[in-house]
Amino acid sequence: MSYHGQWCRRSFLKASLLAGLTLFGGQTAWARELLDEGLPLGKLSLLNLHTGERLAVTYRDRAGEYDLQALDELNWLLRCHHTNEVHPIDVRTLEYLSLVDQRLGGSNEIHIISAYRAPAYNELLRQKGRQVARNSLHLQGRAIDIRVPGVKLANLRRAALDLELGGVGYYPRTDFVHIDSGAFRMW
Repeated sequence: MSYHGQWCRRSFLKASLLAGLTLFGGQTAWARELLDEGLPLGKLSLLNLHTGERLAVTYRDRAGEYDLQALDELNWLLRCHHTNEVHPIDVRTLEYLSLVDQRLGGSNEIHIISAYRAPAYNELLRQKGRQVARNSLHLQGRAIDIRVPGVKLANLRRAALDLELGGVGYYPRTDFVHIDSGAFRMW
């Protein structure tokens, strides 16, 4: 059974919103944003810069139901480009990415610099002196490094920060923004 099997009958997003509202006695930033903005159609258009692969996909409908085949296609595109290892990408990260795209006008082709990183590749980057965290959220499929052609990097960063949904890293020297489904923070 695929790892998506547990969500065949229930929408992860609906469950997350309900849990957030119940556990915290009110709306979380995540729930607030989605309720304020309405539930947009879960669509992404991506280009993996390392493999040259493109994917334009609708992974969730407006009712909150995920398309499991589309999620599998996203997991393949967002695999570790160094090892070809596939890992489930956290749907909260995908939703965050989709909301950033929506803030930028929607229908942008988002360029992927890095998504899932296999542990061996993450360690290789550390040994080469790249500033990657030992316990990076990339290792859990919870982080994506992106750029959007035609959008200033500072505007991409601002769109992600304004959502206050997860981590936002700004790397103007290497021309990308990092987003993740961890706690809201910035660097």
